[in-house]
Amino acid sequence: MKEWALILGSSSGFGAATSIELAKKGFNIFGVHFDRKVNMPKVEKVINKIKEQGVEVEFFNLNAADPNNRKYVLDKIEERFKNDSEENSIFVVMHSLAFGTLRKLIAEDKEEALNQKQLEMTLDVMANQLVYWVQDIFYKGLFKNGGRIFAMVSSGDERVFPYYGAVSAAKAAIESYIRQLAYELAPFGITANAIKAGVTDTPALRKIPGNEELVKLAKLKNPSKRLTTTEDIGKAI
Repeated sequence: MKEWALILGSSSGFGAATSIELAKKGFNIFGVHFDRKVNMPKVEKVINKIKEQGVEVEFFNLNAADPNNRKYVLDKIEERFKNDSEENSIFVVMHSLAFGTLRKLIAEDKEEALNQKQLEMTLDVMANQLVYWVQDIFYKGLFKNGGRIFAMVSSGDERVFPYYGAVSAAKAAIESYIRQLAYELAPFGITANAIKAGVTDTPALRKIPGNEELVKLAKLKNPSKRLTTTEDIGKAI
């Protein structure tokens, strides 16, 4: 059985590190990311690190939240599996999509407050997409040998951070989805787990206002006096 990992958000941060670590364990990698041309050299470095492990890899540069794109990717995967003489299966699915709006729910200037479109987009990308992708993978029969589902959550789902309202709601939602998926998929040999990494230096963290203070506090609280790294999470998965 040729086993694959499908990583949503594969070009940087947790997704990139996990892709590389899983490749070291012999997993072939499908990656979905959404990057501009200027960032592609960094993406190519990730792809090359995966290839160095002697596994197969295919990255798709598109918006994972578009249902047409989701269908395109999964149709391509299905076609690839059918054309391979060896049996193939998706065994790992990881949601590491980090694209949301960082605004106050209630701002002094109404125009600066989070609006409906921004809130719905944040929840869709950072939570709902996990469900849609897992549903389609399951119903296409691409889980053929059990499976493992992972999603990145945050301490922000239970604490208050400035400008973090929409992302906090998304993190709380995806944790709930993971619980429900774990319950519903258990009879099929598929597990689902949420990973709360703590403060980690990623592109997503750097977009949060006041992230420098978060880093300082995290280092003080950590017994090792350091941040979690993306590689820590990749190895844990």
